[in-house]
Amino acid sequence: MPRIPRPGPSGSDRLAGRETATWHTGPVDGIGKNRDQGNGPEFSIRSATLLDADAIRQIYNEEVENSTATMDLVPRTLDEQRQWQIERSGAFTTLVAVDRSGTILGFAALSPYKERAAYRPTVEDSVYVHSSHVGRGVGRALLTAVVEAAAESGFHSVIARISSSGEASQALHRACGFREIGREIEVARKFNRWIDVVVMQRMLQ
Repeated sequence: MPRIPRPGPSGSDRLAGRETATWHTGPVDGIGKNRDQGNGPEFSIRSATLLDADAIRQIYNEEVENSTATMDLVPRTLDEQRQWQIERSGAFTTLVAVDRSGTILGFAALSPYKERAAYRPTVEDSVYVHSSHVGRGVGRALLTAVVEAAAESGFHSVIARISSSGEASQALHRACGFREIGREIEVARKFNRWIDVVVMQRMLQ
């Protein structure tokens, strides 16, 4: 059973013993392994802080308003985003991908899978990349890193719940070791249509 630390007073995320990881653009192969040493600009993955909240909020709200990557219907306020991050400190971490100029390219997070205590060994992942930076390997680097964080925190498995139309996200998760374990039929409604959700899982132990 993983130990779930309480959020620190600042609400910033820290992974004990983990240094910032640097990734080249391009795909990665497995946890922490970079197989594309291309000449493109690098980006790094680090724990998010509350100073990142507005940039994370802008990336997320673009998906709220324009896609079914999230089933939220109302954009988050800055205060709501900060609270969301405070609730994802310690084992429930938030990570960001940052380029050399300091621009946040995307983020990933771990959330409780369900509220009841017996579900605590399982977490749910979220990965969002700014639309201007899709295709650079940011999403795969973020998912790889957040799965590694879940394993280091002692979680047993990671769940992803993805819109059935989110084929790129499903492919990303398959590439990172997830497999489809079921489908939820017409469980959400957004943009005046019913949405099926694909459930994917990666075992960690």
